[in-house]
Amino acid sequence: MALPGSLRRQPANRGLVSHCTHHHIVVFLLTFFSYSLLHASRKTFSNVKVSISNQWTPSCLNSTAPELRPYELWNSSHLFPNAEEATLFLGTLDTIFLFSYAVGLFVSGIVGDRLNLRWVLSFGMCSSALVVFFFGTLTEWLHFYNKWFYCCLWIVNGLLQSTGWPCVVAVMGNWFGKAGRGFVFGLWSACASVGNILGAFLASCVLKYGYEYAFLVTASVQFAGGVIVFFGLLTSPKEVGLPELGADEDGGVEEDANRPLMGDDDADDDDRNYSIQATDTDNQPKAIGFFQACCLPGVVLYSLAYACLKLVNYSFFFWLPFYLSNNFGWKEAEADQLSIWYDVGGIVGGTIQGLISDVLQKRAPVLAVSLLFAVGSLFGYSRSPNSKPVNAVIMAITGFFIGGPSNMISSAISADLGRQDLVKGSSEALATVTGIVDGTGSIGAAVGQYLVSLIQENLGWMWVFYFFILMTSSTVLFISPLIVREIRLLLHERRLRVLAE
Repeated sequence: MALPGSLRRQPANRGLVSHCTHHHIVVFLLTFFSYSLLHASRKTFSNVKVSISNQWTPSCLNSTAPELRPYELWNSSHLFPNAEEATLFLGTLDTIFLFSYAVGLFVSGIVGDRLNLRWVLSFGMCSSALVVFFFGTLTEWLHFYNKWFYCCLWIVNGLLQSTGWPCVVAVMGNWFGKAGRGFVFGLWSACASVGNILGAFLASCVLKYGYEYAFLVTASVQFAGGVIVFFGLLTSPKEVGLPELGADEDGGVEEDANRPLMGDDDADDDDRNYSIQATDTDNQPKAIGFFQACCLPGVVLYSLAYACLKLVNYSFFFWLPFYLSNNFGWKEAEADQLSIWYDVGGIVGGTIQGLISDVLQKRAPVLAVSLLFAVGSLFGYSRSPNSKPVNAVIMAITGFFIGGPSNMISSAISADLGRQDLVKGSSEALATVTGIVDGTGSIGAAVGQYLVSLIQENLGWMWVFYFFILMTSSTVLFISPLIVREIRLLLHERRLRVLAE
């Protein structure tokens, strides 16, 4: 008994390996490091907050600026009378950045589908690097301190940095089909964690000379990366004469490999190849509209789920070093180094869970299992003893079960959502859908930073972790219809295979 085409399970990596060229490798590396550099500049700001706070408040121990006389004139150039107000303003800048970043993601996705992705990405990287240079380096060199100027620069930086993720996901979606997408995107989505590590490393190397040099180094590297992207990135296979995804002559594997996970599984399998571009190459494919993208199956559910999950993930990004120092009394440098294990867990989790989802050809059940384990790991981490090795192990496990699903939703699942059967005729939907998912997630992350500080101040850290557990459970709740649907499909496929034997 022959199985229907949608149920013929092929090796997840067969089509991927057989069609991989050196162009695929170059695209993988360029998009990987371009977003890593964008994240590195964000991490730099997090790592030098203590130095910035000292610079913005009166202190005779200030070592990052020349000693000016008279002393009263020197103090008059500072922004805040004490470190508490300076820290509060730094937190406000984080919130401003996240909200502007979220708004920018919705716009950047639409722009990315209508303009050349290489131009948009390169412009965002180079212009963001200039803004970071003005914010952290030029203002310090000129001793120009102004709260409104800082706020305006950080709003612009959030808007410019938002061009990164929709563009790189769209480019990767153009080059890598569904065959092995979970594994490839799971490995590739480690770019954010690598950027965090790179930013911490670059900042620590030059911080002794002054925090302005940390901004200078990361901005310079990011600008150089934007130039390389402009001259070296290929946004789609057709630019070098390679066939579009789904246009390969080997129809069997590619046909199943490029069938979107979010497509209508009840539809008749008509054996037509799916292509990211319009089938009529004479006509330029039109970009899908914003509201059309919102109406695609799964987009709203995954967007709401990602809002809850990114809130938890970014709270660890912003608050983990502070929590370790505040709760255990560890030195700031030790807390910064230990927090890297959360990123390590996220890298491994995204890769392994992506590979499992490729084998099953279903994403939602893998996410559900991981998030259920995440609830247990959050409860366990909230009761971690005052031991660095034990804390690092539990932290890595927590990163595995939280960072892994977060990476999957923002990369592989966003690519699945943007390549459904419903967008065959208007295939430019990848950047728009990615912007919607990540933009909604960033709104949740922005709101979460305020809520975390409010809960911690009034109820303590234990209630912060209870809040994280609630948000993680809400993530499962939002995607529960998709989980039920995909589990039913798995059981149906299994019954058909039993009957076919």
